[in-house]
Amino acid sequence: MDHGDDLQLALDTADLAAKLALGYFEAGVAVALKADGSQVTDADRAVERLIRETLSVARPDDALLGEELGRLGASERAWIIDPIDGTAFFSRRDPNWRVHIALEVAGSIEIAVVAAPALGRCWWATRGGGAFESSWPRVDDDAKRLEVSSTSVMADARLNALDDASRARFPASAARGPASPLPLVELVRGEIDGFLVERYFLWDHAPWILLVEEAGGRFTDRTGGRAGDKGGGLYSNAALHEELLTALHYPAHP
Repeated sequence: MDHGDDLQLALDTADLAAKLALGYFEAGVAVALKADGSQVTDADRAVERLIRETLSVARPDDALLGEELGRLGASERAWIIDPIDGTAFFSRRDPNWRVHIALEVAGSIEIAVVAAPALGRCWWATRGGGAFESSWPRVDDDAKRLEVSSTSVMADARLNALDDASRARFPASAARGPASPLPLVELVRGEIDGFLVERYFLWDHAPWILLVEEAGGRFTDRTGGRAGDKGGGLYSNAALHEELLTALHYPAHP
């Protein structure tokens, strides 16, 4: 299958998942705690089941990896699923939650789709094909190509991070932005220049790595590589990336 077919499948599946999730969101859900202390709702599990069922029918030979239901199958092609990224937002009826679907082929993220139905927005990318934003539900001729900023001087940079301790590690000359529910959206739109997030899992990062790279930016994980399963790392525009890596004392790529 070519990536055009895979992208359409991911978009269609994300639409189905987003509609189901939006119904739960509007009705309200109860929150439980998983063994690791993170939050989960009935919506998380129901949405992941729908995504898995849809992808399994269309791509029966592909593997699946999801936050709630784990891994199924073994293949160089694996769909990575976060049914509701931002469950804390979701549970308190804050619209800043997303549905994540990504396709990894032989270790490389090739397709990324992020839908935010409560915000009415959608983002997607294909390896070598660019990154885009549109309304949700999507309509023809509504997509806008995304580009990160071109800021190249640290004194002009607008940087953000997951928490205050991470924010304090940036160069003193750069401006720190206020906390944001969607910093990576701001990055791919060119509204900020970098975001440091040293936490979370592959399903949290996989689509954003591709979206940032296809918008002209870069991602480096905490080991100096580009993997989404190393507990996060630095996302930024290309012009500032190396200087930021040095300031953060990140290792050189092995």
